[in-house]
Amino acid sequence: MASRRPVTAAPYRCTECGWTTLKWVGRCGECQQWGTVVEAAEQTGITRSVTPVAPGAAGAARRITEIDTQDAPRRTSGVGEFDRVLGGGVVPGAAILLSGEPGVGKSTLLLEVAAQSARAGRRVLYASGEESAAQVRLRAERTGALHDELFLASETDLATILGHIDEVQPELLIVDSVQTVSSGLSDGAAGQPSQVREVASTLIRVAKERGLPVIIVGHVTKDGSIAGPRILEHLVDVVCHFEGDRQTSLRFVRALKNRFGPTDEVGCFDMTGSGIAEVSDPSALFLGHGDPEPGTCVTIAMEGRRALPVEVQALAVKQTAPNPRRIVNGVDASRVAMVLAVLESRVGVSLADKDVYVSTVGGVRLVEPAADLAIAIAVANAVKGRVVSKRLAAIGELTLTGEIRNVTHAPQRASEAARLGYHTVLDSSSKKLARALNELQARGLPREAEQPGF
Repeated sequence: MASRRPVTAAPYRCTECGWTTLKWVGRCGECQQWGTVVEAAEQTGITRSVTPVAPGAAGAARRITEIDTQDAPRRTSGVGEFDRVLGGGVVPGAAILLSGEPGVGKSTLLLEVAAQSARAGRRVLYASGEESAAQVRLRAERTGALHDELFLASETDLATILGHIDEVQPELLIVDSVQTVSSGLSDGAAGQPSQVREVASTLIRVAKERGLPVIIVGHVTKDGSIAGPRILEHLVDVVCHFEGDRQTSLRFVRALKNRFGPTDEVGCFDMTGSGIAEVSDPSALFLGHGDPEPGTCVTIAMEGRRALPVEVQALAVKQTAPNPRRIVNGVDASRVAMVLAVLESRVGVSLADKDVYVSTVGGVRLVEPAADLAIAIAVANAVKGRVVSKRLAAIGELTLTGEIRNVTHAPQRASEAARLGYHTVLDSSSKKLARALNELQARGLPREAEQPGF
């Protein structure tokens, strides 16, 4: 009888899920991640028992009511809009992950945060793995971010960065970026999941042990998600996303995760040639200028907890082609199509022989249903050649029956409209779209009206 072949340990395993294989492959057969299969240094197994270890006096468990939080007050970063997103400031020992598209301005923002913190008397260490110290110095000169308490280090080795921390003794550490730093304790090149996990874990451990806040820059993939292992987002305390349109100078910082504050705050910035500037009141950025024209209407949109007025513009052009065009910019195309159908079916606005163009001002994107009423008013006024007062705002969601429904944060929207000088607000109190348009007709002045009434 032939003897059974001995079972040998698999020499390769996945660093993400632990899947093992007898030969190297580029893609894990279990979690489908690329580049995570490495040679196993030693055979792994399940530990059957763990010997308990008595905690020390400093690490003993205490009642939650006995824990003092006065030792960890929030520190302002010097950039008010960034502090708004963080929940009021930087918490000592916090690990903050900032992600964003390439070229959106992450390094410029963090260099401004570093400079403002240095001006407040806190020593800052900026570790750049993507640029040399001279390149960072040139950008700092252009943006006015020079200060003696701001230390620069162009380094991609984790051990050397830890040595800089011991030497400089900073009160704020910025690492740009985690995908460029590597550790000798982990296999693989910089940016691979095992390296990103090792670097992030070490930086976070240093942050917790020393009460040192750490801001880490993270790359994003083609679909906009944070590159690297998903555990990176679980390890850090705060995950922020820096976003903006390359065609405009407006930038937003949003908190996707925040253990120390809300996640619905939004910071607004303006990217200029001399650096990045805070926009504490961005209302004027989303409004048109000049005299009112047919086909415009203002709505109050919510960006996190902030209410912003946004002007919606529409243009209706006669055409003879069998299929009229519907071109939108900054709004949801499917919602615009629904609004046009409601206008034609419930109100009687003829759109079958017209090309309709709908856009927002300032590059802002409206995705919430609260803009339905403003879109309907703008399109109807574009068809009829009517203008509305510059002191009128429309807030409401439309149903397929032509009913105007209430929206979330209605009191905050109304108060913001009143603060900005919009004395008249059309909302769900009008009940029906036809009634709202009739009320609007009574207030407005006709310009080249095609047909009387709506």
